[in-house]
Amino acid sequence: QGGREANQVSDDYRYQDGNYEGYAPNDGYYRGGDEPAHEEDAQSDVTEGHDEDDEVYEGEYQGIPHPDDIKEKQKQRAPAVADEYRDHADLMAERMEDEEQLAHQYENIIEECGHGRFQWTLFFVLGLALMADGVEVFVVGFVLPSAEKDMCLSSSNKGMLGLIVYLGMMVGAVMLGGLADKLGRKKCLIISLAINAAFAFLSSFVQGYGFFLFCRLISGLGIGGSLPIVFAYFSEFLSREKRGEHLSWLCMFWMIGGIFASAMAWSIIPHYGWGFSMGTKYHFHSWRVFVLVCSLPCIASLVALKFMPESPRFLLEIGKHDEAWMILKQVHDTNMRAKGEPERVFTVSYIKTPKQVDEFIEIQSSTGTWYQRWLVRITTTFKQVWDNVLYCLTAQYRMNTLMLAVVWFTMALSYYGLIVWFPDMIRYLQEEAYESRVKIFDEEEVSHFTFNFTLENQIHRNGEYRNDKFIGMKFKEVRFEDSLFEECYFEDVTSSETFFENCTIISTVFYNTDLYEHIFINCRLINSTFLKEKEGCHLDFEEENDFLIYLVSFLGSLSVLPGNIISALLMDKIGRIRMIGGSMLISAVCCFFLFFGNSESAMIGWQCLFCGASIAAWNALDVITVELYPTDKRATAFGILNGLCKFGAILGNSIFASFVGITKVVPILLASSALVGGGLLALRLPETREQVLM
Repeated sequence: QGGREANQVSDDYRYQDGNYEGYAPNDGYYRGGDEPAHEEDAQSDVTEGHDEDDEVYEGEYQGIPHPDDIKEKQKQRAPAVADEYRDHADLMAERMEDEEQLAHQYENIIEECGHGRFQWTLFFVLGLALMADGVEVFVVGFVLPSAEKDMCLSSSNKGMLGLIVYLGMMVGAVMLGGLADKLGRKKCLIISLAINAAFAFLSSFVQGYGFFLFCRLISGLGIGGSLPIVFAYFSEFLSREKRGEHLSWLCMFWMIGGIFASAMAWSIIPHYGWGFSMGTKYHFHSWRVFVLVCSLPCIASLVALKFMPESPRFLLEIGKHDEAWMILKQVHDTNMRAKGEPERVFTVSYIKTPKQVDEFIEIQSSTGTWYQRWLVRITTTFKQVWDNVLYCLTAQYRMNTLMLAVVWFTMALSYYGLIVWFPDMIRYLQEEAYESRVKIFDEEEVSHFTFNFTLENQIHRNGEYRNDKFIGMKFKEVRFEDSLFEECYFEDVTSSETFFENCTIISTVFYNTDLYEHIFINCRLINSTFLKEKEGCHLDFEEENDFLIYLVSFLGSLSVLPGNIISALLMDKIGRIRMIGGSMLISAVCCFFLFFGNSESAMIGWQCLFCGASIAAWNALDVITVELYPTDKRATAFGILNGLCKFGAILGNSIFASFVGITKVVPILLASSALVGGGLLALRLPETREQVLM
């Protein structure tokens, strides 16, 4: 039986014109007849001592050297020694040929493993990670109305807090996506989720604005890295015929994350009592409880991921044959037991591994002192990541990368710009309606009166107030213009958007109020005293929080459900390219209807329509990005494109928000033209639904 393994491999996985002939049938049993005699020996080897309850069967290949394997290795030793004298291009050409053979063989192996319990378990574990990404996008928007009062945020600080998460996600996608192609999918996803969970948890407790900003930045960096890894990881456990549909189903968890965040915000943030205080300096308000709760999907995914294996496709790529074989066998046996067919045997005994061209790095990193080894390992890893980034721009992939970059960017610019613009426009319409109900009091004269109730949405002009008391009351959207206050007394007064303009204030006492110096504009203060001013900013949940923003986000997230279902069912039928192009063009048409959105209900309706139409393009973009690149570049390429997507989100947020209350024409034309351009360019991308994962 000398060289039996080499013969078996050549018979079982003969590669001719892109197809493997002689591959064992996927029913788990070998056939007789035309097969050579040594196939009968192989059959007896792999079935000997089989027990349906055993994790590893006796007699099966377990990475233990067989005498024939030793002979085969002796034959291969001479050419292996000569590799150092061979040209790097020759080695890479050999590796490319090996990868092409592995791609087709791996597709057959995954088909033999079937689609069942293992994939569905991994689906929910990775779905929680994707859900955490969806939650992260919404968290800051929901806490801003409360955080701006709690932390005394200015308008510029509010804008920075809104953009900092996208900045972190942009860096994390590129950095951690690149590392996932070198360190492994599971390891880098655990690192990504751990960073997000730790800093999201920490951000709920910090009091200072600067530290809170830093925590949200690092939290975004962590979760930004999860997105490219999740899709690369899951795709490598799916067969060609299942890949498009099930990656699309996975996208649904992003929607679930948005719904979860909206529901939690709605049910937690308005409850002022859901918190605690430690002295006068430390306050843990309910919006911080909400931030804490939003870290739960990430923590759950992190715990569950510990029980999942590494991607066998990645392990084969780096030459770890035995580990990959054991994982594939685990997938096969898990699915077969779930189907009630535990007697089916995993028939694969050898899997092609690509030529390894980076072995010298391992040798270098195993010598010297510990810090020298770590320095070598870190520098070479980052060099490999950078080489992967450059590889995506080589002649073979340049056009696809550039076209995908434009499609990702235009989609992000319009989508993220509009989902910020919608709530801002609704808030602007609310403010217009609120201002239209303002009450104006002219030449009012009040003396010896006690104000102990709330004044809201009022303008007082040319008024005179003498010997009046303002005690335990609130001013909201109140403006005093050209008025006189003489010998008045203000005690325990809180205010919001309240100003005194061109007023004269004589012999008046302000005790324990938040009427600070900046709200007195061009006023004359004569013999007036300010005692024990209120410190910090003060939340008024009942009045300050806008419930409509939660409803808008909830409905926007829920509206993508039909689009998710349709895209999953049709992804493998009509193809990725038509899905992207069609979805983006339909979304562009939806943008034009925004010209007719002159009320809150109309804006909410058009937002739901736009989100529902655009989700199919997002799903198809995720699928085609995974399929266009080889295994050792997949997460890197996805990370680069997703990082560019987040850059588009930052630009979209900034540009669209600046036109709120000024004009609707620019945002609508910008979004629709970007979608049309990106959709038409997407039609020039290659279709990938029939190809195996390289």
